[in-house]
Amino acid sequence: MKISRHWKILVASSFAAFTLTGLVGAPAQASPETDALYNSAQRHFTDGNEGAGLADLRALLGNDPSDAEALSLQAIWSHYANDLPALADAMARLQATDPAMAAGTGHVLNAIGAAVATLPNPLPALIGPQTGIVVLGYGLLPDGGLRPELVNRLTAAWIQAAASPFSPIVVTGGNPQNGITEADAMRDWLVGRGIPASRVHVENRAGSTVQNALLAGRLLRDVGATSAVVVTSPNHIRRAVADFIVAGTQVVGATTSLEQLVSQLPPPSRGAQRGIYLDATRTFQLDTSR
Repeated sequence: MKISRHWKILVASSFAAFTLTGLVGAPAQASPETDALYNSAQRHFTDGNEGAGLADLRALLGNDPSDAEALSLQAIWSHYANDLPALADAMARLQATDPAMAAGTGHVLNAIGAAVATLPNPLPALIGPQTGIVVLGYGLLPDGGLRPELVNRLTAAWIQAAASPFSPIVVTGGNPQNGITEADAMRDWLVGRGIPASRVHVENRAGSTVQNALLAGRLLRDVGATSAVVVTSPNHIRRAVADFIVAGTQVVGATTSLEQLVSQLPPPSRGAQRGIYLDATRTFQLDTSR
């Protein structure tokens, strides 16, 4: 489904330090040629060919220098390619074209930096009641049972919940099997081990980490939490942290299970970093084909 420019600006506004009065409006109609180049660039980024993707964006911007979405993508992937002059140029042009999108793009880059620097940590964070605990789902067995990986995540969440007994818990994940969603199965596991049912809030529609961040972040705010500890697997924590920050959630802790912890302590590989960039642009709603 096409995400409107209005929604993208609203996402940016959740972390922009200025009002958007006068900035929200109908997007300019792009030509079929620029749409084709935009979609081609996105395919190249997904396939791991950022050089070809950036070439498509340069061609697009040669035809339409004020395409804010293309400028935002150019800035983000120039950052990944460590092309600092291209990054600075794209951000300057984006600031002149669409200040709200420029603020959001800067936030995406800051989120990526924070995520790359995140270390998997099995120890619970010290938090108060205004910080929620968000547990990310993992695919269920065909009969609706929990896979060992999800039990590992829930065990880490249970330890975090015991260390912060006044913090609300959000379990997030859809993908139903045998009539039960990941989030419902996670709630049942936690309640079955002594967590009060009233403390566990269920988000059972998300089908990806991006949707976890967008939907669980909204639920966190609905229950009065102003920040979050994200709980997932060591090999997933950096991508999850980036997505939640981009979605507007202040992440104050990243708690993981012990499984595969040591192998995930070094800085992420180039390929793993590319996955973080891809997910961050999707959370910022820049991946929709035009």
